[in-house]
Amino acid sequence: MTDTVPAYANANALAQQAVELLVQQLPTATPLTAVPLGPGQAPSAASEAIRVHFVGSTSADLVLVAHEAIAEALAGAGVGVTAAEILRPALEAAARPLGAGVLDTAHEDTLGDALVDPDMEAFVLVDADGTAQAWFGIRVRQNRQQTAPAVAPAPAPTTPVDDRARMHMLRDVELVLTAEIGRTRLPMRQVLDLVPGTVLELDRAAGAPADVMVNGRLVARGEVVVVDEDYGIRITEIVTDEDGR
Repeated sequence: MTDTVPAYANANALAQQAVELLVQQLPTATPLTAVPLGPGQAPSAASEAIRVHFVGSTSADLVLVAHEAIAEALAGAGVGVTAAEILRPALEAAARPLGAGVLDTAHEDTLGDALVDPDMEAFVLVDADGTAQAWFGIRVRQNRQQTAPAVAPAPAPTTPVDDRARMHMLRDVELVLTAEIGRTRLPMRQVLDLVPGTVLELDRAAGAPADVMVNGRLVARGEVVVVDEDYGIRITEIVTDEDGR
């Protein structure tokens, strides 16, 4: 069970990090800059919005209005591709500052009063001329059992047995692992010009290990192998918190 935490100490910092990462991944025709939403700057309550929830030790509700900003990308994505699917990578990036957790399936809905909710950290995304192109909001939540009382008693020391018991409870939770062999950045015009046969140069040398990611977090590296005609990853390195990015 979660409670909204408007006074959460890191809410503003988390929201700022989230929107900065989101802007970097938005497939818009022009670069956008995030500024705090001011009075009268929210879009119509009837606007189409993408909503998604992040569940973890720090949970959050995210809302994004960007249908017009990604119109070109949506038009070039092909039949059946939704705005929620196109915006998924940007929303995953926005959730990274929240730490370990799961981002559920995004869905489209009318905006309503989400961005003017007093508990929502809201931003307007503007182009170089200062024209609003999109809007983003994030409401940070915290697990109720983790909310500290006014006078917190000294925490009881944990033991390895306690830690193992907690981990045992999570053993059946399924996580999505992805393998990444490299990345590249392209302007929108080149993305729209992609055709079968186009070769994209990635930022990874041939034969370099692939990154194994869990919810966007690097956890291991390995080499690509073939297992019964399917691709697989042979783990060669486990990445610790100190080594991860």
